Amino acid sequence: MIIDNSILQTPRLILREFQISDAEEFYKLNSDEEVIRYTGDSAFDSVESARVFLSKYKDYKTNGYGRWAVIDKESSAFLGWCGLKYHEEGFTDIGFRFHRKYWGFGYATESAKAVIDYGFKSLDLSEIIGRSAEDNLASIRVLEKIGLKYWKKDFCDGISNSLYYKIEKQ
Repeated sequence: MIIDNSILQTPRLILREFQISDAEEFYKLNSDEEVIRYTGDSAFDSVESARVFLSKYKDYKTNGYGRWAVIDKESSAFLGWCGLKYHEEGFTDIGFRFHRKYWGFGYATESAKAVIDYGFKSLDLSEIIGRSAEDNLASIRVLEKIGLKYWKKDFCDGISNSLYYKIEKQ
């Protein structure tokens, strides 16, 4: 299967750049209160708001990487997103968010492992940070499964009880 803007693939998944046509799925993803429960993000108020967000998403051009849509190879379904984000404070973090109906199938772990590998081998990053609300046990498990180690507890984007994890290039 050939996908425009494909960045990398795993046995089950294709990770590609966001497209404006992802707006409806993006809106649905961020409208699920359980999905955004620990993120500090607000839901989009409309599909059009999601479309505007996607049209202004400049991380690929600015930093050479960003968050990527995660697509199921078999069904071509938009499962969610996973990827890297450069922060003005000088670090790159890994993040992931999936539609709730796809939780528990290993998609976050599978895509995040591939993203970590890509970050070190293709982007030559020296370390990658992962951040999660202390109560978000599922995300913490994913960070640990992909090799990140607990680093510190700190404030993060409006979430006071955030745990920071990191992994360094070997």
